[in-house]
Amino acid sequence: MQHTENTFTGHDGLELYYQSWRPDTEPQAALIIVHGLGEHSGRYMNLVNPLVPQGYAVYAFDNRGHGRSPGKQGYVDSFDEYRQDVAVFQKLVIEQEGERPLFIMGHSLGGLITLYAVLHDSSGYTGTIISAPALDTGGISAVLMAASKILSKIKPDLSVATGLDATGISRDPDVVVAYQNDPLVHGVGTPRLAVETPNAMAWCEENAGNLQIPILMIHGTDDRLTSPASSRAFFDKLTASDKTYIAYDGGYHESLNDIHHQQVAADIQNWLDTHL
Repeated sequence: MQHTENTFTGHDGLELYYQSWRPDTEPQAALIIVHGLGEHSGRYMNLVNPLVPQGYAVYAFDNRGHGRSPGKQGYVDSFDEYRQDVAVFQKLVIEQEGERPLFIMGHSLGGLITLYAVLHDSSGYTGTIISAPALDTGGISAVLMAASKILSKIKPDLSVATGLDATGISRDPDVVVAYQNDPLVHGVGTPRLAVETPNAMAWCEENAGNLQIPILMIHGTDDRLTSPASSRAFFDKLTASDKTYIAYDGGYHESLNDIHHQQVAADIQNWLDTHL
């Protein structure tokens, strides 16, 4: 396995950190991973380690304001910034991997970013994998949402603790401790992101019928950080002829870091193999 670290220029000139893992032989396909809110690209080794020896080149970058990438933590002026960064990164991967099949996977907020991206433009992608996507506001009160809308106009980049319950990411206590002690993880959001994210959710719901590429959606049934019911409802709206949904019984938010991660990685590889 060949691991490289580098930066690329985001849509507005911001230098964003990325890393890649390539097999020692010529890859048969490439996969882009888009991580979730507060985390970073280095937390997907339970997929990288089994996939790369099977001939997959894996690329992942730290979203602006995350991990090793610069920018205000938990802030974007517009959700389109995420989508545009993904589009730039896709071009970079295509330049490096040529005409090999290219897949994109997103987890949690990254799942929403990925859906937002491929529903706008799926050209260049062979298929997409969506893990535990953020597709509803998680019961945020009307009062809090109203406050976010006001603050988004007067102090859009105000740092606010997300209050994420780390025990909900995995049933493996070691994973929870590692997450809590990871210096590249943060628990920060902003009023602008709190407004832009539901807008992106609504847009994806309205445009679910636009998906033109194969999709695999996965979600743990006991996820309390994003809604399995919302994932399933969104999946049912998709009109794509090639769509697969896998529910992991008892699984928490991060399927790839939960106690059943080996099965999850095998399922993902099997789906990828059948779509080459």
